[in-house]
Amino acid sequence: MAGTYKAYPEYKESGVEWLGEIPSGWVVLNSRRMFGQRKERARKEDKQLTASQKYGVIFQKEFMEREGQRVVQVLTGSEILKHVEPDDFVISMRSFQGGLEWCKYAGSVSSAYVGLIPIKHVAPEFFSYLFKSKPYIQALQSTSNLVRDGQALRFDNFSLIALPVLSLPEQQQIARFLDHETAKIDRLIERQERLIGLLEEKRQAVISHAVTKGLNPDAPLRPSGIDWLGDMPEHWDVSKFSYAKTVLTDYTANGSFADLKKNVTYLDEPSYARLIRLTDLRKGLKNDNGVWIDKASYTYLKKSSLLGGEFLLANVGAYAGLFYEMPENAGHASLAPNMFMAKFDEAMLHRKFIAYVSQGTAVNSQLVLAATASSAQPKLNKEDFKSVLFAYPCKLEQKEIVNFLDNTLKTHDLLITKAQSAIDLLKERRTALISAAVTGKIDVRDWEPPKDSFQPPEESASLTRVSA
Repeated sequence: MAGTYKAYPEYKESGVEWLGEIPSGWVVLNSRRMFGQRKERARKEDKQLTASQKYGVIFQKEFMEREGQRVVQVLTGSEILKHVEPDDFVISMRSFQGGLEWCKYAGSVSSAYVGLIPIKHVAPEFFSYLFKSKPYIQALQSTSNLVRDGQALRFDNFSLIALPVLSLPEQQQIARFLDHETAKIDRLIERQERLIGLLEEKRQAVISHAVTKGLNPDAPLRPSGIDWLGDMPEHWDVSKFSYAKTVLTDYTANGSFADLKKNVTYLDEPSYARLIRLTDLRKGLKNDNGVWIDKASYTYLKKSSLLGGEFLLANVGAYAGLFYEMPENAGHASLAPNMFMAKFDEAMLHRKFIAYVSQGTAVNSQLVLAATASSAQPKLNKEDFKSVLFAYPCKLEQKEIVNFLDNTLKTHDLLITKAQSAIDLLKERRTALISAAVTGKIDVRDWEPPKDSFQPPEESASLTRVSA
């Protein structure tokens, strides 16, 4: 960062660990002298707001439209809600992970949130970056053992962290610089995300064709009797998951909710076994945000222990219907709530063939349709799973299809991996740039946007911030 941008002419020790050295013209103050706590109850005319790391503080209706899911709304007893004003900041339940959120609307928030009122020395646009910066979040985490103790951040935690004071024009200039530079990075991220989307669509199309039509374009066809499948190779059969599965279970097979609560303890640090959630499969088992259980809990959950090769299916929420195969050699593991675990008859189906079938459009469409058919919150039950129809050939042909897909998809997977690596590097650069600017490690007081940096209004309007 220092090689790209100049440093301030002179620095001094801040006396604050998370800030380190600061420009000689900056000072440090206790955060209580810069922000107060808003304690006003919600007003009758207030609309409810939701604080999220992804969108900041927005109206609940807008949040539900963007996410396609409902959130809990307080319809009566609004006296438990809190009023907030534009340019307040909100400490949410997840602030220990993603920082504080900038509020741009008047409305009401949950009583579990803490509203902060700027008092002095505050340009909200600058602090919207500082409160989401990596050094500040780490300092916030150090104020309490939040994850293990299940606590929420309070004003007392916030007030333990000293903040930098610099002139309002300098704050506004830093925010202006970051708006411009992060927007450029966000555009590059969006391009890579679009590329990944196209590659994944192509990947799914290749899989779907192979697991419903086979590899021989000259094979005789016959009507399948299923509208969405159409004609299929005449020597193939159609079955349901109910006839092909040998095991279908979930977390609650181990006991009642009361017994599970009494016998299973969740841990936020590595222990005897990992509790496998959908997010662990989507992001990979090396993600830092895992949940573990001790040996006693693992033994109690023996009916849903995972040895590798099982098929895991999300049954609640936006990802309901997504299938994943449990990796082999992942160590001791057990199934988390809100998922099904299935095994299939290996005398009938090659495991990798059914893994590809589960990734195809035909199976995914049936599960998504079932999940969204009866409630606002997507949800699947075991009967939905068992009713899924699929086509299949003999095991020898299944193996041929598996070999074809393994080889064909290598290029797609390599390109997806490269694009994701580019996104990760761009996000790291974004995080580092914000941290450097808000802690005074780079001097952007004389910065001006390049003359050729204009973006068409429609493109600029489509940009959204990626959390630092």
